[in-house]
Amino acid sequence: MAASRRAGFSGTIGTMANQLNVDEQRRLQRLLRDSRWAALATVRDDQPLASWVAFAAEEDFAGFILHLSRLALHTRYLLDNPRAALALSEPDSVPQPDPQLLARVSLQGQVTAMARGAPGYDRARRLYLARLPEAAVQFELGDFELYRFVVETGRFVSGFGRAYRIGPAELRRLAALDPD
Repeated sequence: MAASRRAGFSGTIGTMANQLNVDEQRRLQRLLRDSRWAALATVRDDQPLASWVAFAAEEDFAGFILHLSRLALHTRYLLDNPRAALALSEPDSVPQPDPQLLARVSLQGQVTAMARGAPGYDRARRLYLARLPEAAVQFELGDFELYRFVVETGRFVSGFGRAYRIGPAELRRLAALDPD
């Protein structure tokens, strides 16, 4: 592992006084890179909605690609109000008896539709299908579109009492770290 990459796991991620340690950085990186399923929170006319969506993280964590049906309620909410949040968690499993110790992240930002043929669409489609190949058939349906979620701010909790505010710059630095 290159020294510059190794130095990346030195506790430099996070904007609060308490910085993420090496293990926390790796947990957050794995959570963002390995997950495919997230809770999507939207709001329209003061009515909140939480639903589940598949996603693919861009390599640099600058964006998260969603493939949504215009028929879905969460998509209609997004078309009215593009502000949203994605929430991910480590799996709740028996080996971890206390769910408060699970790593989790909530990302707040904006969602924009990606029109077919627009710059970046083909790359986003390839990324999504590489992560979720079973979704290929949905690209043939007329009501599905790609959307890009861009993080403005977020909160990572690595366990009970271990919370950090993160932003786009921290996510980019985290994505560049060697995961080993």
